[in-house]
Amino acid sequence: MRRSTLGLALALTVLVGGLVSVASADHPPRPGSDDSGLSENETATLWSKAPNECLTDAEYEERYGEERTSMHALGNCTDITFKEPPETAEHWTAYDFESLEAGDSETSVYPDNAELNDSVFIKDAHATIFAVQPSTMVHLDDEETSLYLAPDGELRGFVDYRVAVPDDESESNQSVEWSVVDHEVSEVRVKQDGDVIAEQDGQHTPLFDYELAGAGSSTLTFEAEIEVELEKEITEQVGNETRTRYEYPTDSVTVSQTLDVDVYNLTAYIYHAEYPDGDSGVAIHQTQPWHGYVLTEDGDATVRGVWRYYTARDTDWDYLVHSNRTDEEVVHSDALPVYTRAFPSEVGPRAEPIRDGPEIREVWGFESESPAPTVHENVEIGIVDEPYVRSYGLAVRYDEIDRDHLEVQGIVRGESADIIEPDGGTEREIRESNLTVETVEENETEATLRIELRDAETGTPIALENPFEDHPRVAPIGHEQRSGYITIGDQRVETNASGVAIVTIRTPGSYTAEYHPGSWRTHDPAYVGDRASVGWHPLSTISGWLTLIVDVVRFSIPFVVALYAGLKLGSFLRIPEDQHR
Repeated sequence: MRRSTLGLALALTVLVGGLVSVASADHPPRPGSDDSGLSENETATLWSKAPNECLTDAEYEERYGEERTSMHALGNCTDITFKEPPETAEHWTAYDFESLEAGDSETSVYPDNAELNDSVFIKDAHATIFAVQPSTMVHLDDEETSLYLAPDGELRGFVDYRVAVPDDESESNQSVEWSVVDHEVSEVRVKQDGDVIAEQDGQHTPLFDYELAGAGSSTLTFEAEIEVELEKEITEQVGNETRTRYEYPTDSVTVSQTLDVDVYNLTAYIYHAEYPDGDSGVAIHQTQPWHGYVLTEDGDATVRGVWRYYTARDTDWDYLVHSNRTDEEVVHSDALPVYTRAFPSEVGPRAEPIRDGPEIREVWGFESESPAPTVHENVEIGIVDEPYVRSYGLAVRYDEIDRDHLEVQGIVRGESADIIEPDGGTEREIRESNLTVETVEENETEATLRIELRDAETGTPIALENPFEDHPRVAPIGHEQRSGYITIGDQRVETNASGVAIVTIRTPGSYTAEYHPGSWRTHDPAYVGDRASVGWHPLSTISGWLTLIVDVVRFSIPFVVALYAGLKLGSFLRIPEDQHR
């Protein structure tokens, strides 16, 4: 197995500049220069990896001899992103695949990244995946990108090779001549984790419809069988007699490429609740990255996740190598597959409409490093440049959520989640809580506050402390563990089994106690928060007033003495009026 190098490819490109097609690594097809069926504005969004030259309209027209649209001008200057997975990448890839052509029996055509195989008579053989779609390449963190595939999709492949015919030979009484009888790609197939899921008769540019099983990490293999038959004509001179015989040697080789993918079979686990004021609550947990929620039948109320999208070509197909027996020629590829890519946006999760729309109450996820290092150097997008929360679930509150039309949309175009209701039901009861705070003891230096938390309807104490938190294995069967806490000032406290917490404050002022309940998804019943306020100042106590009076008298003595002395000194220095006369 061998592989050509891009350095050689670039060097040889200089020699074949006259053969370069319209498409190139730095200058992909100009919008409007093809018959893809996409509009000029749509085509302008495809080439995020191209340099952002920011040409003026005059400079562009002088270089290419044509005008451009405003969207095209924007695409020349920056990279265009999408709120949801676009279909333009699949449309373009299907169109451009038609321009991919194999070589003849003496020439093999392959992209620089192809895994090449040689056998006795077959050389530079490969089976390379052109594109798999619908799919989305996701920038997850600073080291990882994953290709998520729809369970039902299409794989486009490219197979080629050349036949190495031995040289003819001639000796005094014998000559050997070689020729090709037949050669073909006899069979092509697609495997998932080693199992064949699609196969067909061989061709150089096969198109497969496939169905993937399961969800999550998997391997996809594109495989091809290549067969060759040669004729070996042997002519011998025996005395005065010429004898000719024929041999028909055959050769075959299996070539393949394996791709690591994630099968995007999205499932969502859902919990419902109703708030005391009649608002609806929904908590949704997804097993894979997700795009957004649609909460109403008309689609007016939505929640968008952290992911945004752009489209870019697969740069492995920028160049094609044309290899024959004696030489290799590198040209720019006429066929450029384009993929949709997802990235965590600086905008982050948001609900729409912004005013009077859904309220995001909780986000579950885990922190990941910014995936900015995995983005191509020419791509300029609003990607987060700091660690971000890769959410796997949200809790949302809205005045009315339509359960029959609730939809969890996927990051792969056209995919939405199968919604699953967990065992034990999805309904959660949310009640009002009642938080009170009062001063139970105070002096001139501190005050003791008593905070009490109860169920507003039943009066039952709400305990937040978990005495078995450090030793959960010894907790009694049926013991309810309730998360949540109360804040007051800069303190964070939990109520005991009687629903009471005692707090000491030493700084005068007004204090507001606030109950922060745990997620309603994990509590039944659950509660909404509540607030209560109390003020404290040392002057509110008798001892405080006495202390103030004593302090005032003590600190005023030096000023009184100074005032008295000043008055006496002034009287001593005053000159009687009759002495001025």
